[in-house]
Amino acid sequence: QVQLVESGGGLVQAGGSLRLSCVASALSFSTSSHLMAWFRQARGKEREFVARFTWNGDNTHYADSVKGRFTISRDNAKNTMYLLMNSLKPEDTAVYYCAATQRVLGYSAYARPLNYDYWGQGTQVTVSS
Repeated sequence: QVQLVESGGGLVQAGGSLRLSCVASALSFSTSSHLMAWFRQARGKEREFVARFTWNGDNTHYADSVKGRFTISRDNAKNTMYLLMNSLKPEDTAVYYCAATQRVLGYSAYARPLNYDYWGQGTQVTVSS
């Protein structure tokens, strides 16, 4: 059974940085068995796409709202995915989730939470103004 465990959230002032981690088990980063992504959900809002890898892990895609500020990366040897968040804004406050899917989908479909089968428990990020 695939398990995803996020960590690294916390309280930070606007303009600060945080790095989130997602440790995965029962899947393989090195063989790209699953497509990996980050989502977030602010209180009272729908879960939204943040960033993801392509299937081979060589390329990345970002939501427009975080492009240029957030960087997704991974360590295949550790089966761990990261989200480095710089220049944080109060509107980045949310619970951040890592997610995995084995579905082969069209480009825009990877931004839809319903297309992901595995989720972590989430880690809270709070950005104060």
